Amino acid sequence: MTDDRTVRIALVGGGAFGAKHAAALKRIDGVEVTAVVSSTLERAEEFAAEQGVGRAVASLDEVLAMDDVDAVILATPTQMHASQTLACLEAGKHVQVEIPLADSLGDAEACLAAQQRTGLVAMVGHTRRFNPSHQWVRQRIEAGQFRIQQMDVQTYFFRRKNLNALGQPRSWTDHLLWHHAAHTVDLFAYQTGSPIVQAHAVQGPIHPELGIAMDMSIQLRAENGAICTLSLSFNNEGPLGTFFRYIGDTGTYLARYDDLFTGKDEPIDVSGVDVSMDGIELQDREFVAAIREGREPNSSIAQVLACYRTLAALEEQLNAVAGS
Repeated sequence: MTDDRTVRIALVGGGAFGAKHAAALKRIDGVEVTAVVSSTLERAEEFAAEQGVGRAVASLDEVLAMDDVDAVILATPTQMHASQTLACLEAGKHVQVEIPLADSLGDAEACLAAQQRTGLVAMVGHTRRFNPSHQWVRQRIEAGQFRIQQMDVQTYFFRRKNLNALGQPRSWTDHLLWHHAAHTVDLFAYQTGSPIVQAHAVQGPIHPELGIAMDMSIQLRAENGAICTLSLSFNNEGPLGTFFRYIGDTGTYLARYDDLFTGKDEPIDVSGVDVSMDGIELQDREFVAAIREGREPNSSIAQVLACYRTLAALEEQLNAVAGS
């Protein structure tokens, strides 16, 4: 049964992705952003003013003590995701956490255990599941009109300094494997409908200041025979973002965020796929709908945990090579 009461959401994280969620939530009926949290109270107050939210608070703990908060969206640094997700669930709040759920398999499994114990809606921001471009391809797959033979994916940024998407200094360090590869590892298994049974990774040198690999290559094979090749770099001076090439039995498609093209670069109209062209908005709509309908959301912790198992296996491979 659907509950049509207003869903009261607290938004934690006043950075680039927090702003995207704030904009998306304004377009969803029956949703109220009741509070915002950022790295400092001053920044939270600035963010609240920018987004038209009436209340800024200093910490997640304050939010979790509020009776007028039903759910929390976490758009915070990666290293905080698992502990904050656990705190939300233990406090009785539904939670959507930006990708990645965690930067270790143990933490991801702890979050799943907490969700199963509480029965609350717990969703991870694997946005590619929601982008209209990828939804269009999935609809063809489900209709039996397209079968993936290979996915070729490039995730490219120019990030030799620790800055966020707005060009501001980060308080944390991003990661090609646990953050950016997570999008593609999950999407590959989701779109093929087949578990990943083989995974291999190699990485370039570790950056002397950031302490991370700046270049990485990953190969995946699904149980049904489909393969995926993923190239990732923080050294790329060129078009930025992630670009997907679906090579299938009846066509080739290029997905660039919410846009889709044929293999010959002819645009495909995906405007009718869903109620919005904004993948973040569609992700947030699913979160709100799952709360109202008392059901498991697409991209629930349970659904995406296999992705984190694959990432952990790849990390073991990389560490073994580094230590040899």
